[in-house]
Amino acid sequence: MLHLIFQSPVEVATLDRMDVGDVAVFFENAIFRLLRAGDLNGLLTEQLKTNRFCVLSDDLAVRGIAQDELINGLDIIDYAELVSLTVDNAVIQTWT
Repeated sequence: MLHLIFQSPVEVATLDRMDVGDVAVFFENAIFRLLRAGDLNGLLTEQLKTNRFCVLSDDLAVRGIAQDELINGLDIIDYAELVSLTVDNAVIQTWT
């Protein structure tokens, strides 16, 4: 399943609804929760063992966030890769 997370702040309950192997793409201000210095660092780092987390490079650029400010293990993707994820995942859940 593909989770599109626009929710800011990201609720822990949203992350708890992810199954093993699910992919989440964080958008807009939700990406601030992916910061290494953020309070979800430990939870997200642990969840990266079973899930894939992505962020759009354009969202990082607009907000002035450098890759080294993010938790380790995130995938930085572009719009073409986002389209591929939507094609590869038959079920998509949007969280706003």
